[in-house]
Amino acid sequence: MTALDRYVRLESEALWRSEPEGQRRDVTLSFGDATLVIADATGRPLAHWSLPALIRQNPEETPAIYAPDEEASEILEIADITMIDAIEEVRKALAKSRPHPGTLRHWLTAGLIVVTLLLAIFWLPGALTRQTLAVVPAPKRMEIGTKLLGYVQEETGAACQSPRANAAAGRLARRLFGPQTAARIIVVPALAQGALALPGSIVALDYGVLQLSDDPAVAAGFILAARASVLHMDPLEALLQQAGLGTTFRLLTTGEIPDAILRDNAATLLAGPAATPDAAVLSQTLAAAQIPQGPYLAAADARSGNMPDLGPDPLDGQTAPLILTDSDWVSLQNICNI
Repeated sequence: MTALDRYVRLESEALWRSEPEGQRRDVTLSFGDATLVIADATGRPLAHWSLPALIRQNPEETPAIYAPDEEASEILEIADITMIDAIEEVRKALAKSRPHPGTLRHWLTAGLIVVTLLLAIFWLPGALTRQTLAVVPAPKRMEIGTKLLGYVQEETGAACQSPRANAAAGRLARRLFGPQTAARIIVVPALAQGALALPGSIVALDYGVLQLSDDPAVAAGFILAARASVLHMDPLEALLQQAGLGTTFRLLTTGEIPDAILRDNAATLLAGPAATPDAAVLSQTLAAAQIPQGPYLAAADARSGNMPDLGPDPLDGQTAPLILTDSDWVSLQNICNI
C-alpha cells in the first residue's frame, strides 16, 4: 500500500486564499490523484494542487502554510496535525517515485570525468611518447645521444680517439649494420657494462672488451648484444619513460631535453647491469650480421661468469665474412693507447 492509498479518504478543514491579497475562506481538503483537492462547504472543488510541487512556507511551525508555487499565488493554512503529517509523507513518497532528469546527466558527467582521468593516467603518457618518438628526426636523436654520451664520459673517461682507429670503428659499424648505417661505435676507457646502446644509433664500447681476445668477433658480439637489447625498447623511449611526461611534452614541442635529465639518465645507465637481450633475438642478430656466437659467448663468460644460452649457432659449418682487416683491428685495439 502506498502513502497515497493510506490517506485517500482523509479530509480536514483549512483556510484558503485564492490570491495574495484575497480574503481567506474556509475549505475542505482531501487527496486526489497525486493532488490536494480544495473544496467549498458544498463539496464543489475550488482548486487542485500538485502534491509534489507543494511548498511549505513555515517548516516546523503550526498551523502549516502551503503554497502551490514559488510566487505563493495562493495560500493554504492547515491546523490539523494529521493532515499536515499526511501531506508531508505523501509529498515525499511521490517525489521519490518521480524521475529525476538531472540524475542521468550527473552520472554521465561523472562517468566522463572518470574516463578522462583513466585516459590521462593510462593512455595519454603512452600515446604522447609514441607520437614524440615518431616525429623526432634522426639528427635530433643523434644530438641527444651525443649529449648523453658526454655525461657518460664523465664516469667512463673521455672517448678514445685517433684518425686510423676512428676509421676502423666506422668500418666495423658498416660491417655489422650495413653500408648505409648511421651507427657510430665510440670506445671509452672503462665501461662496466661492456657496451651501451644510446639514442641516435650510438654504441659506447668498453676499451677492455677490445683486449679480451684477438678475435674481432668478440667486440662485434658485445656491440650487437647492446643493440639487440634495445630492439624492442628505443633508447630514447627508455629515457623519456624515466624522465616523465613533462620531458616528453617538452621534447615534442621544443625539441629539447634538459641537461639535468640527460645527466640523470646517464647515471642510471651506468649504475645498472648490462642489458640482457632475449636469447632468440641475440642469436638472430648475430646470425644476420654473420658473426659467430662462440667467441662472444666465451668472452662474455670470462668477463661476467654468465654465458648466455643462445642455442645452436646458425653459422656453424659456414665461413663468416671478414670482420676487420688485421691493420684495422690492431688500430682499434690500440685506440686508447695513442
